[in-house]
Amino acid sequence: MNNEILNTGIQDFIEKKWNTDTMSVLLKKQLFKGVSQKELVEQLEAKKKSKDKLPTWFNTQNIYYPNKLNIEQTSSEITAQYKANLIGGNSLIDITGGYGVDSYLFSQKFQQIHHCEIDENLSKIAAHNFEILGVKNIKCIAQNGVDFLQKNDPNFDWIFIDPSRRNDAKEKVFFMADCLPNVPENLDLFFKSSANILIKTSPLLDFTIGINEFQFVKEIHVVAVQNDVKELLWILEKNYKGVIAITTINISKAISETFSFILTNEKEVISEYSEPLSYLYEPNSAILKSGAFKSIGNHFKIKKLHEHSHLYTSNNFIDFPGRKFKIVQTIPYSKKEMKKLGITKANITIRNFSDSVAGIRNKYKIKDGGEIYLFFTKNIDDEFIVLKCEKA
Repeated sequence: MNNEILNTGIQDFIEKKWNTDTMSVLLKKQLFKGVSQKELVEQLEAKKKSKDKLPTWFNTQNIYYPNKLNIEQTSSEITAQYKANLIGGNSLIDITGGYGVDSYLFSQKFQQIHHCEIDENLSKIAAHNFEILGVKNIKCIAQNGVDFLQKNDPNFDWIFIDPSRRNDAKEKVFFMADCLPNVPENLDLFFKSSANILIKTSPLLDFTIGINEFQFVKEIHVVAVQNDVKELLWILEKNYKGVIAITTINISKAISETFSFILTNEKEVISEYSEPLSYLYEPNSAILKSGAFKSIGNHFKIKKLHEHSHLYTSNNFIDFPGRKFKIVQTIPYSKKEMKKLGITKANITIRNFSDSVAGIRNKYKIKDGGEIYLFFTKNIDDEFIVLKCEKA
């Protein structure tokens, strides 16, 4: 951490130039004594990335920013707020503290927070920002969180863990044993320090894998922002063996859509099927990730078009957590019928279909956009169909 960056002149420059072309800054001669152009650019880039992701930090003067990779890896303020609203108590330890966004929001729900961060420089940055943000109940510890628990034998109401992949190559679904810290390997240690654990993982982690590795899963939360799944949250309770509750949330500027169900019940529900009726429903991404394909239809009393399409239909319009459409026309999928449809511009979605969106656009010369929505899918007779829709 270069304290020279906190000088008034440099902070004024960052405040005014955060949206400037960083390459032009990088190529200039050194503007400020004690601060390289590379360091200056890092501050500008990270502040720019914080504008929408971390508005509290962005709008606060004298914040010290880490490199942009740390900003990219940290929770957004909106997802950190969701986590903080799930739990509360007297004490929490964040054993993978990072830039401190989650710890900052947790500090509003707990009396005392321990923020462990193995990177000493990042720990100093987080501590500086907590002071600037006026937070008094976070203790920053520049130490591996697992080592801290082993050496101090403390007790907390909650442990929060945000494991990181061991290397950048592991981009697909991965086992938690491939992450740092290795949660399955250290479960006994964690439960010795707390009866409650909250774990944030990538949305790529498979439910079955996570449940098997974490062992004592009580709740899973699927968190999406603007229909983009950002993270999975796993609540573990010591020796818990009951049913697992799944909560999905899609947070948007207008409204937050939530849907909850019991995981074991999903297998027991029997779906009803139908030809396309008056309205079409597409669940939001959080619901699709959760696998609540039967539960969602049963809850809203709507019918599926096909077992594997995950599109739903009804005669009466309902308020549904996802996209909602009025079905204007249904046709069998063929070149002849597509030609008769005569559409040159539309929004295209495929579900359980043989061709790609790009392939359909190229084959039928359909440009993207407009007020028409075309769904290419299958019906209950396993036949390919096209639904011409408009937003409901």
